[in-house]
Amino acid sequence: MKSTILTAFAVTAFALPAFADGHASGDAEAGEKEFKKCKACHMIQRADGTDIVKGGKVGPNLFGVYTRPAGSVDGFKYSISMTAAGEAGLEWNEEDFVTYVADPTAFLKGYLDDDKAKGKMAFKLKDAEQAKNVWAYLVSVGPAPE
Repeated sequence: MKSTILTAFAVTAFALPAFADGHASGDAEAGEKEFKKCKACHMIQRADGTDIVKGGKVGPNLFGVYTRPAGSVDGFKYSISMTAAGEAGLEWNEEDFVTYVADPTAFLKGYLDDDKAKGKMAFKLKDAEQAKNVWAYLVSVGPAPE
């Protein structure tokens, strides 16, 4: 019984980095440190209410952000442009996330082909490597895909 539990633990421990590697090219450990800038506005909280990272509520919860349609966290009031992007098919992935966090309003203008589009996020993470690291972190702490 003890060896079964240890085997299950080992498989889980090694599967998480492999899962993150399959969906992210950055360094999750570096991303965890970089996320400290993000937690002023964002939290990472499981569906059961368990906090992974306590943070602000100015931005939406980032738990499970990868492959999630943009503008889709229940109870969060998104900009009209972010909601429109989600309705137009935007599902978060590494490439779009990195482009978005570099300049959120410019991303929405381009994605929607609308010069009047704008988002609520004012913070810009222009360093693509840091953004990839944050993405890797978010993937590493999120749920496994179905």
